[in-house]
Amino acid sequence: MNQGKLWTVVNPTVGLPLLLGGVATMAFLVHYAVLENTTWVSAFMNGKSVAAVAAPAAPAAPAKK
Repeated sequence: MNQGKLWTVVNPTVGLPLLLGGVATMAFLVHYAVLENTTWVSAFMNGKSVAAVAAPAAPAAPAKK
């Protein structure tokens, strides 16, 4: 572990809960932002089917000479 000396400055009983709490908070904020800024995710989470959108056609490859 290349950051092993960190635990000489911060006690693991303080640092680990802060680290895990920060990760959980960021995950919650990302999921909240996705739910608030899209329409299809909240509809999908509520059990409504989402219509599939056709993918655009790939451009044709140039002919070999």
